Formats: sequence, structure tokens, C-alpha cells
Amino acid sequence: MKVGLYFGSFNPIHLGHLIIAQHIINQELVDQIWFVISPQNPLKKAGTLLNQNHRKRLIDIAIVYESKLKTSNVEFTLPKPSYTIDTLIYLKEKYPDYSFDIIMGSDSLKNIERWKNFEILLNEYNFLIF
Repeated sequence: MKVGLYFGSFNPIHLGHLIIAQHIINQELVDQIWFVISPQNPLKKAGTLLNQNHRKRLIDIAIVYESKLKTSNVEFTLPKPSYTIDTLIYLKEKYPDYSFDIIMGSDSLKNIERWKNFEILLNEYNFLIF
């Protein structure tokens, strides 16, 4: 299964997130999209986010009728702050038969050099940039 991982704070999820996800599904670029909620993005100021469980619930409500869109709270149990590379290592171990693409906005791509192990991400993963 090919899964698009849409990482973000989703503080809160909005129509733009949903339009991007639906476009990717409609183009059949991936089989499913998982909204991976970051409890604390290391590049954002702490204390400005809604409770992580509230953000998860808002995504659950927004995608309730979309069978190919899922909510992932995997980063809730991983060490904080959340680093994409660490989450991907965990998911690859847990789902060895899945392949993962990274979904992000062009604004995030501008900061990719500030990400932990960004070279590995760029070399080993497919990016879907919007």
C-alpha cells in the first residue's frame, strides 16, 4: 500500500488541507492519506497549539465520510519534539510492506534544510509538494 503522510500541526485542520488531500486521492498518487498530527513542531513556538486530542477530533470529524483519509496520532507517543525522520523510521518498522510519500506545502519545503536529517528524507522519500 502506498500511503501519503500529511504531516502538520493542523491547528486546526482547514479547507485548504482537505482540498490538497482530495486532489492527491483523485489523482491516484497514493492509496491512502494519513494526517499525522504533530504534538509539537520543533520549528514552531510551544504553547500556541490547541490540545493534540482536540486537533485529532477535528480531523476525525472533517474526514468522517472519506474512506481513503485517515487520522494518525503516531507522534503522540513518540519523543517530543516530533521529527519527521523519527516518525518515518517508526512507521517503516511497524508497516514494512507499505511505502510512504511525504505531503507538504511549498512553504515547508523552503525550510527543509532546517529539518533533522533532511538529506535522508530527500534521498529516500518521494515528496508531493503543494
